[in-house]
Parts: sequence; C-alpha cells; structure tokens
Amino acid sequence: MAIVTFRSESVLKGGLSVENRAGKFTVLMDEPETLRGTDTGMNPVEMLLCCLGACQCIVARLFARARKIEFQDLRVELEGDLDTDGFLKGKDGVRAGLHEIRYTFHIRTDADEEKVREFVDFVKSRCPVNDSLLGHVPVIQKEIVISR
Repeated sequence: MAIVTFRSESVLKGGLSVENRAGKFTVLMDEPETLRGTDTGMNPVEMLLCCLGACQCIVARLFARARKIEFQDLRVELEGDLDTDGFLKGKDGVRAGLHEIRYTFHIRTDADEEKVREFVDFVKSRCPVNDSLLGHVPVIQKEIVISR
C-alpha cells in the first residue's frame, strides 16, 4: 500500500475571508455578501464542488488511454443545495451541509454511448473526492491548541 499524506492549513483573515495553503499554493475563500461575507473568493461549498469536478477531470485524463477512450474536450458542471437554516441558524432537523450534489459530465468523443457510460462510471468509482464524499472517511479532530 502506498499511502500519501496531503496537508493544508486554513487561516481566518478579515471578516469571513480565509487563506488556505497547501504545498506552494494559496487559495482565498470567502462567503458571498448574501451570507455575510465580502465575496473575495469562492466559498468552501463552491470549492468542494470544484474539487469534485476537478478530481473527475483528472481521473478521466489519467485513465482514458488505458480504458481505450479518446476525448477532445471534457467539462463537469456541478451544483449542490444547501439549506442555510442548518448552516446559519442550527435549525433542528436541518443539515448544515449539502443535501445533494448533481453533476453533468460533458465529453466530446467519437466513442459510442455505452463505452462513454462505462467510462464515466469508472471515473466516478476511482475519484478520491467522490469516494470521500460518500461518507467513507472519518473526520478526526486531533487536538485543540489554545494560545494566550
């Protein structure tokens, strides 16, 4: 088994703006003004959708040749529904997270429909982000560090 550990750090800046670092990369996230932010970056839920779409695109590219499918263009459109009563108000019985994620896989290819459907199913089955979202991953708080 080849385990690779990925690391990131998120630092709250002004307002709801958060600077996120992983490796040599930095991404700024915020909330839209309608959710009390200043709209200086994608919000974390939008980034989650982007992560799923990006992962599917990467898996498709990595395995297309081995799966004997050629494509000229690939795009994944995603959307998800979040009830802000769960997130902002903590309303009983309302989840804080997304209730559903829907995506459309756009692929330009000469392959027949059955082969494309099999390929998309394969992509979904090998996508680490999709697998993580299905609830297979424990989220463990290691500790709380208090500075004074």
